[in-house]
Amino acid sequence: MRRRLPLIVLLVLSLSGCATVRTLDAAKPGAPVVYAGTRLDWYSLNGGCCPLDRFGAEAPRHAALDLPASVLLDTLLLPFSLATALGVRLGVSGGL
Repeated sequence: MRRRLPLIVLLVLSLSGCATVRTLDAAKPGAPVVYAGTRLDWYSLNGGCCPLDRFGAEAPRHAALDLPASVLLDTLLLPFSLATALGVRLGVSGGL
């Protein structure tokens, strides 16, 4: 069973689309940054009307399945999101 667990988690994430990953490149001014994916899932589960206007990203189709993975990924990214929320420039760039 332990060998299958990472595969199951990967399958769930690929089917539902991770809210944290969706909010990373949303680039909407005023959108939440700290625990953004978790907040997007929670907003969707509580019947939020317009996630695109509030978060700059659509909520996953299966937010309840995505919530645990979003909490984990948001926690791992917490130092970076706090730095962004506080206005600290990390000088990190990506791309090829």
